[in-house]
Amino acid sequence: MNEFEGRRILYTGAAGGLGLATTLSLLAAGAQVLAIDHDPQKISALTSAAAEQGLSDRLSITDVDLTDKPALQDAISNLLAGGGIDTVINNAAIYPSKPFEQYSLEEQARIHAVNVEAGIVCVMMALPGMREKGFGRILNMASITFTGGWENLTPYIQSKGALIGLTRGWAREFGKWGITANAISPGAFPTDAEKIHPDQEGYQRRILESQAIKRRGAPADIANAILFLISEKAGFITGQNLNVDGGWVMQ
Repeated sequence: MNEFEGRRILYTGAAGGLGLATTLSLLAAGAQVLAIDHDPQKISALTSAAAEQGLSDRLSITDVDLTDKPALQDAISNLLAGGGIDTVINNAAIYPSKPFEQYSLEEQARIHAVNVEAGIVCVMMALPGMREKGFGRILNMASITFTGGWENLTPYIQSKGALIGLTRGWAREFGKWGITANAISPGAFPTDAEKIHPDQEGYQRRILESQAIKRRGAPADIANAILFLISEKAGFITGQNLNVDGGWVMQ
């Protein structure tokens, strides 16, 4: 039996950016994906792609505004009524770009609500079932921007640092119950997120000059890392942040 058969994965931001392709990889591996997203066009694209590949029977999509914590809690409660959640992937993020002094406190709070607090809600609600089962996987999608070198993204970078902190705290606290917590920091991947860079040609050059591997990252690169870190094979790995960036940042 495939180890991912029967796995129930709560995945925020599952329809956008790298989410769509990695969701399809998880479904193809046999997992049931409980996708949470809030973009109608991207949700429609994921629904269509899953149907085309014959994977719809293992996909559940819930449209929730992640800044609305009561709505998120209600949505997860409904999903838990259908069975436990043994894996949480906190992937959803917003990433406005401008100088720090131009952000209002409300804008900074919204970034933190989507990028960090929604993940905290997901883990809080999934944790009792993981404890009871004696098994769980938590995966936070961080970013290599946390290492420095990027301007005009301070609230986003702050949120990714918070996720790395949560990864380590959760790893320490939850390990005794057979639960691991890790993070993945993607490098530069061709997604809508790159549209925030005004000089696209210069940005492409910077990426390839910075990476040791001279090609752009592909969704499969992230999907392979996700599948490994949530697998049984990674059961002795916890509290770690894995850079998947073609050798841009080396630690």
